[in-house]
Amino acid sequence: MTSLNQDIKDKLGRLTIFEKIILANTFIYFIGWVISKVGNTSRLQSLNWLVLPKDISAFILKPWSIITYGFTHIDFWHLFFNMLVLYFVGRSFANLFNTKLSLNVYLLGIISGALAFLLAYNVYPQGFLKNVGPVLGASAGVRAALIFLCAYMPNYEVNLLTIRIKLWYIGLAMILLDLPGLFTSNAGGTIAHIGGYILGYFYATRLLKGRDIGKGFERFMDSVTGMFSFKKGNLKTVHKGKNKDFAGHTKDEFNEFNKQKQIDIILEKIGKSGYESLTKEEKEFLFRAGK
Repeated sequence: MTSLNQDIKDKLGRLTIFEKIILANTFIYFIGWVISKVGNTSRLQSLNWLVLPKDISAFILKPWSIITYGFTHIDFWHLFFNMLVLYFVGRSFANLFNTKLSLNVYLLGIISGALAFLLAYNVYPQGFLKNVGPVLGASAGVRAALIFLCAYMPNYEVNLLTIRIKLWYIGLAMILLDLPGLFTSNAGGTIAHIGGYILGYFYATRLLKGRDIGKGFERFMDSVTGMFSFKKGNLKTVHKGKNKDFAGHTKDEFNEFNKQKQIDIILEKIGKSGYESLTKEEKEFLFRAGK
């Protein structure tokens, strides 16, 4: 049994962050399905405590839903297509960006989608969103990740069936196909998609200029996870003053900055000449950086 547990831990440890998110979404879908069958209730009611309500007063009572709605699906095909896109997007992220940046883009996309929906509904509740229900699904996070890639390396070409197409064309097509949804029963979901698009684009364009807008959110998440990873008897001394001998930065900050610069140079080369133009060393560097 110990060997089996270790094998499972090893396999989970080798998964990319987006593959772990796919597992989490699938697990929550399955739990909701079981609850609906055992409790003889509707699929929506089975996961109602996770979905994002439309009224601010209801949201205040369940603030966690600003993130949990993005891990909640009640329709199988909704789950399937979201996770399919996330899988392929995640492969690119794993090769190009570290785990924390990938998670920042995804979670901030979900949060931005939620804020866009809450703002649109509560500012004008009797408008075109008056008949919408609660929002759920990973679409805002998935779209944030996709548009992030499209904005970060717009001229990078991918194979789409038998033709090669630049990423920015794919991003533009996704947005145009989404817009008619504003006039359907899924208008609330479409608003959340737009929030994800805006976050992904803004994050990528800022990062290209050397600014990671997710760093504050990253520190917040580190502090939250740190609260739950505290172990008694394993105290760590924290020093207020860090030695900053590397151009005003710590050694770790300096190394991270240099690594990101190398990644940017390689991405620029990919955008101009394609992935196959990279040397073996450059491909290995991207792979290690993704890990």
